[in-house]
Amino acid sequence: MRSELLAHAGNRWSLGVIHTLGVYGRLRHAEEIGRRMHGVTQRMLTRTLRQLERDGLVIRNDFGEDPPRVEYELSETGMDLLLRMIPLWTWIVENADRFRKSREAFDARRDCD
Repeated sequence: MRSELLAHAGNRWSLGVIHTLGVYGRLRHAEEIGRRMHGVTQRMLTRTLRQLERDGLVIRNDFGEDPPRVEYELSETGMDLLLRMIPLWTWIVENADRFRKSREAFDARRDCD
């Protein structure tokens, strides 16, 4: 169970949804989230939102109106995860130049082989 949760909560799209809801707050429908995330398909976004809701990281508010009105927001647990992710993202951004240089050196060595 732990590895399943880690694999899901740590995947690209889950982290993107958590980040998006953390930055923008409550958003009205999945399309609004999708517009703020680059490259995610509607199908993948729907699957990700359902799993995050199931895991207790996202709250889905369905107002039962016609036309349908749904809002998504981070739960307390989702916000806690976001706060723990921020130092890692900060470290990645601060070290981006080191990553770039390492990749260039690696690629240069491979080109010589």
